[in-house]
Amino acid sequence: MSKHTNVVRFRVKAGQQDEFERIFKAADKWDGMLLHVLAKTGEQSYVAYGLWESEEDMQNAMPQMISLLDSSRHLMEELSPELGVTDPVSGTVVFEV
Repeated sequence: MSKHTNVVRFRVKAGQQDEFERIFKAADKWDGMLLHVLAKTGEQSYVAYGLWESEEDMQNAMPQMISLLDSSRHLMEELSPELGVTDPVSGTVVFEV
């Protein structure tokens, strides 16, 4: 069974970065999650990265991930009308070093 990964891009409202980071830092580590990273990629830009034992584990944790996002949506800016406040992608890990 292949590992799976998910990545979500956000833009946080000015002055809300500390609160956003606090919410993500307090998040539980879900079953099957090997790694959860929140990276600050700009003054208000972030990327969350998850590494999972399997796609099934990631799918099973989807309600908790959505709940985490719902608890912080008020802190995010819209990325675009098409995307809303998040830009998520996921896929099978091809290799890791």
